[in-house]
Amino acid sequence: MQDTLQLGNLDAKRDWGFAGDYVVGMWKMLQLEEPSDFVLATGEAHSVREFCELCFAEVDMPLEWRGAGEEERGYDPQGKLRVEIDRKYFRPAEVDCLVGDATKARQLLEWSPTVSFEELATMMVQSDLALAESDLASEMTPTDIL
Repeated sequence: MQDTLQLGNLDAKRDWGFAGDYVVGMWKMLQLEEPSDFVLATGEAHSVREFCELCFAEVDMPLEWRGAGEEERGYDPQGKLRVEIDRKYFRPAEVDCLVGDATKARQLLEWSPTVSFEELATMMVQSDLALAESDLASEMTPTDIL
């Protein structure tokens, strides 16, 4: 619903996971006789750039990256600017790579994530598209339909 998406550090790598998987893990923790600390994570690190590419591809808009650093930009196949860097979205204490080790949860809780990084991107885009469609439909008047 906007022409250009502003993002921070495209190279930041994170452990992207589905909230529903983490809720299952938390429920499993609550079933234990003795409390303990656990890390719930996918164990995979993917960059913001990778996530962005998957999301744009989901709507048939592959990105072409031009430039470098804060001057890097993402363009659609028609050459229209779609992604740009905005310094205000950089974290003050940026961590290059955040990835978790869920070995203990896998072993003791028999927990593991069920949604892949690619599936997560698809789910999020499809959810946003449905929400946008719903918002547009609710703004329509009877004369818009006729």
